[in-house]
Amino acid sequence: MTDNKLRCCVVLRLEKKGSTLLAKYDHAGQYETHGGSGSSSLYGGRDKEYADAVQEAVSKDPPGGLNTGFGGFKVVQSDAHQLVYGADSEGLCIAVITGLRYPSRVAIKMLQELYEEFNGKFGSDAKTAPTNALSKKAKSMLGAKCKKYEDPKNVDKAQAVLGQVEDVKATMSDNIAGMLKNTEKAETLAEKSDQLNEQASVFKKRSGELKQQMRWKNLKMTLILVGLVVGILLVIIVPLIIRAKK
Repeated sequence: MTDNKLRCCVVLRLEKKGSTLLAKYDHAGQYETHGGSGSSSLYGGRDKEYADAVQEAVSKDPPGGLNTGFGGFKVVQSDAHQLVYGADSEGLCIAVITGLRYPSRVAIKMLQELYEEFNGKFGSDAKTAPTNALSKKAKSMLGAKCKKYEDPKNVDKAQAVLGQVEDVKATMSDNIAGMLKNTEKAETLAEKSDQLNEQASVFKKRSGELKQQMRWKNLKMTLILVGLVVGILLVIIVPLIIRAKK
């Protein structure tokens, strides 16, 4: 899960002995499907498993310094995901699970906004509500907040700039790759051109040698023909001259 996706949101009521799950929202189920089943599978199972994982992590390392307001933020990372959570002095705890590359400062900003809305609307109910009693009531609120923060670039200027830098880097990488490819093609064409020039030079040299050989052959044939003609004439003319003298 080394990405920057937002997975889910969980609301807990912290107690002296553990915690009570008040509400949960599986945002990953909106864009992830597994084997066509249509059910989300964030950490090997359904939303109960990630809710249990959040409760276990919070119980091991609860938010600290809860004097007033909402704070005491903790960021816990594993090989698979990142958990960011905080709470107020009354024990209302809100947590979000994201990919490892999701900026924790953006997750904290989301938790602060969500806390103000959730506490304003369900604060009194959260103090006594039984397990999972507020999931349906808070679904639209949790869903809207997750939708707003699902892409960090939309809510964080620094992340937006980093995103633009990454886009520029990707474009430059593509351009450099294209230039290298064109350079390789140019080098290949140059090599082929050199090979053709070399072949042409060899062909020209061999053509000259062959032309010279043909000249010598023609000269030899001419000399042979001349010799034959002279021989024939001598055979014919010499006897006639001898007879004429007699």
